[in-house]
Amino acid sequence: MRRKKLLVDRFWASRKLIHPREEVSQVVHEIRRFLSSRQTEGMRKFVEQFHPADIAVALRFLHDSEKEQVFRLLDTDAAAEVLDEVDEATERHLVQTTEPERLSDLLEVLPPDESADIVGQLEPEKREKVLELMEPIEASQVRRLLQYPPDTAGGIMSPEFVAVREDMTVEQVLSTLRDRADAEAIFYVYVVDAQGILKGVLNLRRLLTASLDTPVSEIMTHGVVFVFPDQDQEEVAQMFARYDLLAVPVVDHTYRLIGTITVDDVMDVLQEELTEDYFRIVGSDAAELERKSPAEVARLRLPWLSITVFIELIAGAIIHTFNDTLAQLILLTSFIPVIQAVSGNTGLQAATIVVRGLATGHVQLKEWRKAVAKQFKTTVLLGLALGSALFVIAGFWRGLTEGQIFDPAFGLVVAVSMFLTINLSGIVGTIIPMISKRLGFDPAVTAGPFETAFQDVVGVTILLGIATLLLSILK
Repeated sequence: MRRKKLLVDRFWASRKLIHPREEVSQVVHEIRRFLSSRQTEGMRKFVEQFHPADIAVALRFLHDSEKEQVFRLLDTDAAAEVLDEVDEATERHLVQTTEPERLSDLLEVLPPDESADIVGQLEPEKREKVLELMEPIEASQVRRLLQYPPDTAGGIMSPEFVAVREDMTVEQVLSTLRDRADAEAIFYVYVVDAQGILKGVLNLRRLLTASLDTPVSEIMTHGVVFVFPDQDQEEVAQMFARYDLLAVPVVDHTYRLIGTITVDDVMDVLQEELTEDYFRIVGSDAAELERKSPAEVARLRLPWLSITVFIELIAGAIIHTFNDTLAQLILLTSFIPVIQAVSGNTGLQAATIVVRGLATGHVQLKEWRKAVAKQFKTTVLLGLALGSALFVIAGFWRGLTEGQIFDPAFGLVVAVSMFLTINLSGIVGTIIPMISKRLGFDPAVTAGPFETAFQDVVGVTILLGIATLLLSILK
């Protein structure tokens, strides 16, 4: 049974690693030169010197037909590694254009969880053909993993793990480890009973330092952090961060051990979730540049921009309502963009921090008062600093315009507006994602263009409202 080779394996030990940011363009140029001159053997030797991750980066910059030619030249092990490293769009194209016979060979090299992700992209007919061509054991593992949604613990777990019985000795465990050297990663050795129920875990350091005749039951740790296969992958990532884990076991609802999730899988999850949240915050899609047409991208962005236009029109209506104020204090229009921009950015920064905090577990809904209080203390300091600066700038600006040295009343209007807007924006930016999470919506969706546009309206209203109040007092 072939398995994915570790990066420290001698298969790659003699191969040159490149820095993709500095040399990827040169690698792409050389590949294209080999392709144009039809030097197949020369290109094969050229790409063999690079790490699969670097080949994967180079493929991103090649045309589809060029990707296919390079991919066909790679041997099975290298091609499997490259397929595991390429970006989503390239992976989808290579999977769809690779013959079922070769694809089945590649999937047998990869870990079952990676193979399941790839097989899940295939059309049902090709999927069944590929699974039929695979070795029965590997095919069975992939079929079992396909039963779970891809964004759950079951979807990212590997069915390859090392488990021993609690009545075994250290010598028997070490023998088992030697027999299971092909396992994807051995961070922990799990202890189960005769029915496969998870009972504990063995620390490798303690295992290696114990005498050979020591029973497993004497050195195993009974308290084991575990997850169920239907748990969301974000929850799994939070557990890794909270408990500093290298791997976590997955058990079914009878507590029978069915798989493990390793830290490298969680790193992929964190990157995926971070990218997804970031693009949702700006009202977009992480994959739009790679696999969506301009029309699809436009349809994706249009609803968010339409909401922004509508809310900004409200801001315009508010400005029109305060025409009399602006006629007497025309210089206020110079500060509207400043207050809008700062308030919008403050709200968006707060919302982004909360969205990520909710995703990583650093922000808890039950402790919402703590999050709001901390944000308020921060925005008070920001408001005082920026408000004070605008007080001086606006006061001198207005004073010099009116033939005075300094106009404290005008400076106070702008400063108080900035202070109030920053604080309100920070609080709203903190609360809205938490309310969305409580109601069952994705908090990242509510923290995008709507958030910024909403703060624009708030900023204009506060500035012109305070200015109008000041004028009425002076009269």
